[in-house]
Amino acid sequence: MSQDKQNKLWGGRFTESTDAFVQAFTASVNFDQRLARYDIEGSVAHAKMLCQVGILSEQEREQIIKGLAEVLELIEAGQFEWSIELEDVHMNIEAALTERIGIAGKKLHTGRSRNDQVATDIRLFLREQLALIDSELTRLQQGLVGLAGANTDTIMPGFTHLQVAQPVTFGHHLMAWFEMLKRDAERFADCAKRVNVMPLGSAALAGTSYPIDRLMTAELLGFSKPCANSLDGVSDRDFAIEFCAASALLMTHLSRFSEEIVLWTSAQFNFIHLPDAFCTGSSIMPQKKNPDVPELVRGKTGRVNGNLVSLLTLMKSQPLAYNKDNQEDKEPLFDTVDTVLGSLRAFADMVPNIEPVKESMLKAAKQGFSTATDLADYLVGKGIAFRDAHEVVGLAVRLGTDTGRDLSELSLEELQSFSAEITADVFDVLILEGSVSARDHLGGTAPNQVRYAVSEAKAFLAAKLK
Repeated sequence: MSQDKQNKLWGGRFTESTDAFVQAFTASVNFDQRLARYDIEGSVAHAKMLCQVGILSEQEREQIIKGLAEVLELIEAGQFEWSIELEDVHMNIEAALTERIGIAGKKLHTGRSRNDQVATDIRLFLREQLALIDSELTRLQQGLVGLAGANTDTIMPGFTHLQVAQPVTFGHHLMAWFEMLKRDAERFADCAKRVNVMPLGSAALAGTSYPIDRLMTAELLGFSKPCANSLDGVSDRDFAIEFCAASALLMTHLSRFSEEIVLWTSAQFNFIHLPDAFCTGSSIMPQKKNPDVPELVRGKTGRVNGNLVSLLTLMKSQPLAYNKDNQEDKEPLFDTVDTVLGSLRAFADMVPNIEPVKESMLKAAKQGFSTATDLADYLVGKGIAFRDAHEVVGLAVRLGTDTGRDLSELSLEELQSFSAEITADVFDVLILEGSVSARDHLGGTAPNQVRYAVSEAKAFLAAKLK
C-alpha cells in the first residue's frame, strides 16, 4: 500500500506523521495478522447488523461482504500486502476494503472501535483453538486408555520419593495420567464458557449512540451472549489468562509424564521402548537413542508458564478501560496455543506406540521390598496392632537386606522368628500378583479395578464424541 495511506484511518487530529521508529515499534500487524480471518468474520456480522438497523443500505452491505471476501482470498493466498504504516490487522483490512469498494468501506467502522474489534477477534480465535485442543486431548486420552487396557495385568513398581514403594499395574499408572487429562479437559471446557462472550458493540469503551443490535451480532457470530459492560468488554483479558493458566496445568501434567517416560526409557529402568520416530541419536555416540519428544515437551512447559506470568503481569496494573499494554497479549497467547497443540499432538501420536518391557518392570517391582506393606496388613489381619506389625516387618526387611533377598524369598521359619502369627498363607500376599490383586476396590490397582476404570473411560470418551 502506498505511503500516502499512512494514518489514513485516524490522522485528522495529527499535524505531522508518526516517527518511523515509533511507527514500527507500536505496530502489531506483524503478529496480529494471524487474526485476519476472525476480523473479517466479525466485520461481516457487523455489516449485516448495521444494515438490519438501517445504518447501511443493502447495497452497501453486499459491497462490504463481497469486498471482505476478496480481501480474505488475497490473505489466504499469501498475496496481501501488509503495511506497518497501517499499524494492525484491522486498519490494513479496512484500508484494503475501502480501496476496493470506496465510501461504503469507510462506513463499516460505524458503531465499533478497534478496541472491541480486537477483543472480539481474540475470542473468536481462542474459541476455535479450544475446540482443536479438546480434540487432541481426547485423542491422547484414547491412546492412554488403549494402552492401559492392554496392560491391566502388567506389574510394575509404584514409587514414592522415586523409591520403590508398592507394586502396581502399568494400566493403573496410565489411568492416573488419564485422570489428570480429564481434569485438564474440564478446565478448558469451563474456560470456553467465558471465552464465548462477545465484546463487539462496546466500541472504544462506552458503547455507541448508534442503534446497534448486539444480540443479533452475537447470534451471527455464535457467541452465547454479549458482554454486559462495555468498559469490561474492551479492557479485560482474564479469559486469555484463564486459558494460559489451564494450559500451564496441562503442560505441567505433560511434563510429569515426560519425566517418567525419559526415566523409563533409560538403561537403568528399561521399562518401555519408544518408537524410533519419536527419538533421535547422538552425533558422536552411535549407541544412543534419545527421547527427544518428551524431553522437549518437558522444556516447553517452562515456555507456557512464562507466557502465563507475562499475561498476569500485563494485566495487573491497567486502569479501565483499554490500554496499549494489551497489544502485548497476543504473542504469549498465540505461542501458548501453538505449544499446547504441538505437545498434545506429539503425545497423542507417541503414546499408543509405547511398548512396555514387562520383564524389566516385573524385576524392578521385586526390588525394594515392595510387598512390605502387604506383610504389615497381613499381620494386622491376624490381630496385631499396626505399630507392632510395622516393627515386625522392619525386622524382616532388615534380614532381607542383609541376605540380599526379597520378603517373598524368606523362609516361613525365618518370618515366624519375627512373629508367631505368621503362617504359610503369608506367601499369598508377599508375591507381587497377590499384592496387586488385594487392592480390589474402586480406585485400586487390582487388575479387576483397572479393567473397570478402562471401561468407564471408554464409555466417557464415546459419549463425548457423539
